[in-house]
Amino acid sequence: MELPPHLRKTRLTTEEASQYLEVVHGVRIAKITLSIRRCKGGGPAFQKFGPRVLYTPAALDEWALATLGAPIKSTSEIQASTA
Repeated sequence: MELPPHLRKTRLTTEEASQYLEVVHGVRIAKITLSIRRCKGGGPAFQKFGPRVLYTPAALDEWALATLGAPIKSTSEIQASTA
């Protein structure tokens, strides 16, 4: 899969991070959701450069894969793994 040129950077803005997650992982996360998770926790690792917030593709990949969890074939697998 070929990424659009604006997403092939070493660091991405919040808007670009949102687009990257959708293109690469098929996960739609709004910019505002990323902003809320920056404040409350639970989002991908980020860096500050002055007032700007930047994400690395590696941090976005790590977060998306950890958040998605393992594939399952039945809801009974969820109940068995939490018991």
